Amino acid sequence: METIIRSATQTVVISRDRPLVIIGERINPTGRKKLAAALEQGNLKLIQEEASKQVKEGAHVLDINVGVPGIDEARVLKEAIQVVRQVTQVPLCIDSALPKALEAGLAAYEGKALVNSVNGEERKLKEVLPLVKQYGAAVIGLTMDDAGIPTKAERRLQIAEAILNAAQKVGIPAEDLVIDPLAMTISTDHKTAMETFKSLRLIRDKLGLNQTLGVSNISFGLPERHPINGAFLALAAMNGLTCPIVDPTIWEMRRAALITDLLLGKDEYCMNLISVFREKFPSPR
Repeated sequence: METIIRSATQTVVISRDRPLVIIGERINPTGRKKLAAALEQGNLKLIQEEASKQVKEGAHVLDINVGVPGIDEARVLKEAIQVVRQVTQVPLCIDSALPKALEAGLAAYEGKALVNSVNGEERKLKEVLPLVKQYGAAVIGLTMDDAGIPTKAERRLQIAEAILNAAQKVGIPAEDLVIDPLAMTISTDHKTAMETFKSLRLIRDKLGLNQTLGVSNISFGLPERHPINGAFLALAAMNGLTCPIVDPTIWEMRRAALITDLLLGKDEYCMNLISVFREKFPSPR
């Protein structure tokens, strides 16, 4: 199963047989007061800086979210995509809870975008999937529905299957659906990571779809967040994760992804790890 997304000049292929595709998470005002303030002021320079920084540190795809209360999100999302294009050509993940904003972003995007996101709620399926089909995009499906987020993996699988069926009914092929089985905060339930791993396995084995996770959600409220996130990423990749959403500027996370690929046999002769390490830590003359 290969999920292919493109910009005007670059193509990224997401697959279990390939190295992890890193989706950079930093262009999102949630929890980032400086970025939220810049967006409120109409200043998009920080978005450009974050885009360049993440690509330099290994992001293959950039998530673009400008969801700040009170702004014209459709207009700002379109403008954000345009300014990011001035500094990088990596494919983009267009991220909004508002269908109007998603449509504005998709209309401004040149290539095949990844849409973040739809879920199992009837309203969301009806609003988002036709847009994805219209613009020839791929889409992330969250395993939640009108009843909320299930605690059990089996129910998350059922929701993933329902999203797949709904997508195929409007003409979106299976390869253009990426499932997010949801990483929940382990500090509130010490068994939640195990349910996420089980969800990844079930969706991988039953549906064969590519999968993503917002990796850092697992460690919210805990000390040693980066090591926890890195270990979680590696274990999730063992169970079916193919395109994690992470902060690639945190070396511990990039290192965890590189080592995971290496140990899963996806880095021939260890050359990717070695080349990145040499670039990151050049030997003194």
